[in-house]
Amino acid sequence: MTISTRSLLAGVALVPIVSAAFATAASAQAARDFSIAAGPMDGALVAYARQADVQLLYTAELVAGLQTPGVSGRHAPDAALDRLLTGTGVTWSRSRPGVVVLRRAAAGQASIAEAVELEEVVVTGTLIRGPGDTPSPVVTLSASQMDRAGQGSVAEALQALPQNFSGTATPTTFLTASDLGGTNTTLSTGVDLRGLGPDSTLVLVNGRRLAGTGSRGEFTDLSALPNAAVERVDILLDGASALYGSDAVGGVVNVILRREFDGQESRIRVGAARGGAEELMVSHLAGRRWSSGSALLTYEYRDQDALSGSDRPYTATGDLRPFGGSDRRDIFSSPGNLVVFDPIAAGYVATHAIRPTSGSTARTPADFVAGAANLANRREGVDIVPEQQRQSAYARVRQDLGDRLELSADLRFTQRDFAFANLAPAEILTVTAANPHFVSPTGAAFHQMAYNFGNDLDPEEVAGRSRSLGVTAGFDLALPGDWSLSGYGAWAEERSHVTTPRLHYRYLYEALGLLPDNPATSYSPSRDGYFNPFGTGGLNAPLITDLIGSGYSTSRHQGRVSSINLVADGTVWSLPGGDVKLAVGAQFRRESFERSTENYFSTLTPTTTAIPEQVRDIGALFAEARIPFVGPDNARPFLRRLELSLAVRAEDYEDFGATTNPKVGLVWSPVEDLSFKASWGTSFRAPSLNELNEAVVIGATATTEGGVEKLAVIQLGGNPDLGPETAETFTAGFEFAPSGDWRIGASFFDVRFEDRIGRPIVENIDNALVDPNLSAFVTRVDPAVPGDLAAINVLINDPRFVPPGLYPATAYSAIFDGRWLNTGELRVQGVDLSAGRTFEVGANRIDLDATASWLLEYSRKLTPQATQEKLLDVAGYPVDLRLRTSATLTRGAWSGRLGLNYVDDYRDPLGPKIDSWFTADANLQWAPESLFGREGFQLALNVRNLFDEDPPFYNGATGDGYDAGQADPLGRVISLQLTQRW
Repeated sequence: MTISTRSLLAGVALVPIVSAAFATAASAQAARDFSIAAGPMDGALVAYARQADVQLLYTAELVAGLQTPGVSGRHAPDAALDRLLTGTGVTWSRSRPGVVVLRRAAAGQASIAEAVELEEVVVTGTLIRGPGDTPSPVVTLSASQMDRAGQGSVAEALQALPQNFSGTATPTTFLTASDLGGTNTTLSTGVDLRGLGPDSTLVLVNGRRLAGTGSRGEFTDLSALPNAAVERVDILLDGASALYGSDAVGGVVNVILRREFDGQESRIRVGAARGGAEELMVSHLAGRRWSSGSALLTYEYRDQDALSGSDRPYTATGDLRPFGGSDRRDIFSSPGNLVVFDPIAAGYVATHAIRPTSGSTARTPADFVAGAANLANRREGVDIVPEQQRQSAYARVRQDLGDRLELSADLRFTQRDFAFANLAPAEILTVTAANPHFVSPTGAAFHQMAYNFGNDLDPEEVAGRSRSLGVTAGFDLALPGDWSLSGYGAWAEERSHVTTPRLHYRYLYEALGLLPDNPATSYSPSRDGYFNPFGTGGLNAPLITDLIGSGYSTSRHQGRVSSINLVADGTVWSLPGGDVKLAVGAQFRRESFERSTENYFSTLTPTTTAIPEQVRDIGALFAEARIPFVGPDNARPFLRRLELSLAVRAEDYEDFGATTNPKVGLVWSPVEDLSFKASWGTSFRAPSLNELNEAVVIGATATTEGGVEKLAVIQLGGNPDLGPETAETFTAGFEFAPSGDWRIGASFFDVRFEDRIGRPIVENIDNALVDPNLSAFVTRVDPAVPGDLAAINVLINDPRFVPPGLYPATAYSAIFDGRWLNTGELRVQGVDLSAGRTFEVGANRIDLDATASWLLEYSRKLTPQATQEKLLDVAGYPVDLRLRTSATLTRGAWSGRLGLNYVDDYRDPLGPKIDSWFTADANLQWAPESLFGREGFQLALNVRNLFDEDPPFYNGATGDGYDAGQADPLGRVISLQLTQRW
């Protein structure tokens, strides 16, 4: 209640400020007296900004060495600035009321790839407006850079970033079950900087938060962003909770959408890989700019077809022995296998393979082979790339009210439909003599059978829809001096639903003869026939199989985030080294998450379970200061610049409490072309609403001990006592750019991530009984002890236990605590490297660029008492070296780019080394000055993985012979993109 009251008071206090802006706006361009002497341009501009009462944004290099004749007398501010800049080659534009941006006048028309609208200088990683860089490393990807790299979306560009780990929060890692989190049910695409987790990278759009996606709403879906509206993407590679709050541990990704556009632009892109994954993208952008404002609207449609695992040899069969791996097929097949439960192996083992000697079904004991097993690939025909259709729209409007107040609003909407072929259903069936098809090779009265329904049911296709909506309205107000006040209200929502086909067990048991005929249904086994599981499949009447396959489960999720934000920034005082800048602000934020499920697989009518909406309020106060001790006016040898930045943010969460995070940064330039930077700070990730409130689920899981499989009961669920994850980050590096041709940089980073929220047992289930670090989460039981047996019975008979009746109580050896806990820590160290050069050879321009992420350490402790595990270069975790290089040649209207990508080798902890992966990309662009009398045409041919290199072989437990976290199965992808400006 306190937060709400403060927000209301802030809104009331804003009224006189806005009113004052209206009162002064009319006179802002009135003529006034100027007295600026002739001389150096830099000093003249400082005097102009003071006398015109505006903020000027420009770089020192822009005006270095320039002279001005000065201006005196009574003039309108715009006219006075024109006089100052006469003959200098410098022009200006007003980015917002009270803010003027200087730039070099264009020598000629820019190409489409380079044409951008110069707006207010916005730097990700600082709250202070104006030119300048930050002590933290920031990588910027412009729309033209992504086009030249042949990347069709922001999500694709960020997945290719060397600092990103692609082993989580991608469609392919979810479909291949290599993402251990398993929460990406909406097939979204997130970003995971440093491998700290997709929920530890904060994603913003125009500086605003988005609602979370996935079954737990814990990360942001980059595929929901309309690519046609993107101007650039800033990636801050440092902890930044002091500036942005929760989740900014690994870094911040800020997607900057276009502020304005004058004209129209149409794009069409088509592409395909070998065997599928055809892509079509169509977009149109229309905008208009007028003297006091602008508006734009863009729409984008994208359609991508699926790629089946059957279209790649290493994912087609499940038998990886031809590649040097294991046979990953299992005993769930059709024809099936008679099985018994082996308490030593803690699982079902085959005793007889059903192999009819004649026909397609077993009729006599001779149709069974004792001691043999039929093996099948459950993933046969499963998609490894999903089918997706996406429609996106983005609109923005901006209007100046006088010279001091700007109002703006934007709307973003995306609807994404997806589908993929799923695993065929497979079950342990119990068949008795009540089934007329029953036959026994041993004369038993019943048998259990491992059976695959793939030949009986239509291919199972999971389908879903995700909708993303964001609305923002804000203002920018120029205050006296160079101070400004900005505020916005933002609301974002993410909705999704996913339907998964399932067996209907009630009908299945009735069709097997395990349940009596139910008169409430239209099906009667005595009349319509019993299900026959003793054959090759496809033997049963459609009426029976339609009933058995009529089950489904639909999950619905909705996440929302709304916020009100106010920031004031400007100059506090002046030092010999420059102006001391300060930004202060406050934010109120509300987050909510809710979900429900509709199940129809064991009852005659669908049942719905809804988890009530979970809501929490967050209040924040924050400040940042930039203090220039040494600048151009007091520089000395080996000390041309020395600047300190300080930031702090305090946040109060109503569910777990308060947290305060500081950040300190330093920039030192000993000579003009060399800068050293360092920063230190703390960051945090708040526990998600789901982690705090997730419903308790109990189930069965398998683990191994001494080479023997054992069963355990596992409890999963939320923990209302969770606290935030905390991190301490340090970065230090340099940037060297002599004469503007070379660009060389390096940045060391060290992240200590503690109190991590996790489920240690779930993350390391295979070693739960043998790893002493997990003993705190394990209770061993002996079914022969009455007390232990009673404890197991309580759990497996709990209504929350799923699926019921799968194993007898005597089969379990342990009870696992898999609830969310604050436990463990992660340590990541490494170096980011970058280099580039631009030079000309005759009429040719050559651009060279290279970026790399070299990890030195990636280690974790599952609990504070556990030993440190070194996970660098281990399958499922980041590799030590990822590298991207490119060379671009531009000559007239033609531009060609060759890019090289490298992922270093790593190891499978249960097998041999996984080889490194080296691929090449190519891009060719043609942008003539005019085509058929019309300007603004561009044609681009893109080839990704030019030489069609297969991913390195990985003996994956699922039977997919590659690691989706480090490679992709698409192979060579060719696309053609046409752009036309109107």
